[in-house]
Amino acid sequence: MESSLQSNQSDVTRLLGGLRKGDENARQMLFDLVYDNLRIIARNQLRKEGPDHTLSRTDLVHEVFFKIMAVSETDWQDRGHFYAIAAKAMRQILTDHARKKLADKRGSNPDKVPIDERTMAVEKQASELIDLDEALTELAQFDERLAKIIELRFYAGLNLEETAKSLDVSSRTVNRDWIKARAWLHERLKNG
Repeated sequence: MESSLQSNQSDVTRLLGGLRKGDENARQMLFDLVYDNLRIIARNQLRKEGPDHTLSRTDLVHEVFFKIMAVSETDWQDRGHFYAIAAKAMRQILTDHARKKLADKRGSNPDKVPIDERTMAVEKQASELIDLDEALTELAQFDERLAKIIELRFYAGLNLEETAKSLDVSSRTVNRDWIKARAWLHERLKNG
């Protein structure tokens, strides 16, 4: 059975080709086509963030789409390329949102902020997301493919086969690199 992220694969690629040629109708058609998939990805990401997250699925999807469409010089290749860029955009948006949340907590009269379990949990989640972003940036400096695999699996929610297609490598390579990347991240975050 074909996953929802694989559905309409050729349509997404065709519409990205239209975007490259300057077809403004392609932008709206692409949005309509990928919207449900981006909402699934956003739901999965926000579920990891916990119930107190202030960014809604709809807001996240719209921010991701507008962010990636704003980069007009992107030479869109195919559906996998689109979702790889969407994963990077989602990572940036969630990390920026976490940084802002921590800055707001620290900057608005920190002596009077009530400390309860919920506040601590939200701050911990935001801090962990920022730590993950920093670790991925560090990982990308010495092995960009490992960092991309984490991005695609964690932020875009792609499975091994979809990630392999997106990176144009075998599923075995992705599986091996996924294990290596997770081990590196675990060690880095534990010691970081």
